[in-house]
Amino acid sequence: MAISKEEVKRVAHLSKLSVDDNELEMFTTQMGNIIEMVEQLESVDTKGVPFTSNVASEMTVLREDIVIQSETRDELMKNVPESKDGFIKVPAIMDNGEAGA
Repeated sequence: MAISKEEVKRVAHLSKLSVDDNELEMFTTQMGNIIEMVEQLESVDTKGVPFTSNVASEMTVLREDIVIQSETRDELMKNVPESKDGFIKVPAIMDNGEAGA
């Protein structure tokens, strides 16, 4: 099935894209090629071919969750340049709802 320039213009219009004459020729050819590939795929007999949802046969291997002792809050807060009431104090990024304060 060939696609016409008018059909490409219509698709461009629906997509709110502007297309000049050089692009129109190129897109008409490209869309025609895509339609031909889809038609070729539609003609392939797939009866008896099982549905394939994943081509990898391996399952995701998950590691076991192991609880380990880590740094205490006080030890971690030693590296913080400024804190207040046990929280890390950072520069404001919003002021009165305005970004970039």
